[in-house]
Amino acid sequence: MKNAEQIIARNKKAYHDYFVLDTYEAGIELYGTEIKSIRNGRINLKDSFCSVDNGEMFAIGMHISPYEQGNIFNRDPMRKKKLLLHKKEIMKLFGQSQQLGLCIVPLQLYIKNGRAKLEIGLCKGKKLHDKRDVAAKRDAQRTIERAIKERY
Repeated sequence: MKNAEQIIARNKKAYHDYFVLDTYEAGIELYGTEIKSIRNGRINLKDSFCSVDNGEMFAIGMHISPYEQGNIFNRDPMRKKKLLLHKKEIMKLFGQSQQLGLCIVPLQLYIKNGRAKLEIGLCKGKKLHDKRDVAAKRDAQRTIERAIKERY
């Protein structure tokens, strides 16, 4: 059971606002009270994004609520969290985001083999008409499924 992935949080807004072109798995540098709070599910990825500073990648805007029993050991909930990736991956993501006008967004956080992992995506922003097209396709699919269900 230890090898199973336990999904803690998903960024549903990212799938609504962006086309996800590629995904990567990154580790996160955390402190003890932060991982305890994550295991309790007290994390929000909604308005977070990733940036590269001095060859290191950071997750910005990821809110980890303070642990109740953490007292003086709690950290700032909105601090920049360092992501653990290989240097080649960081440079590849940075180059693509700069040249192609893409952005790097956290998609989901999960626990794998006892470690917190963050799935980040290389994303392209959706325009309003793209969002409408996706909604129209989803509604059409729902009506088709309803019609098939009623028929049988």
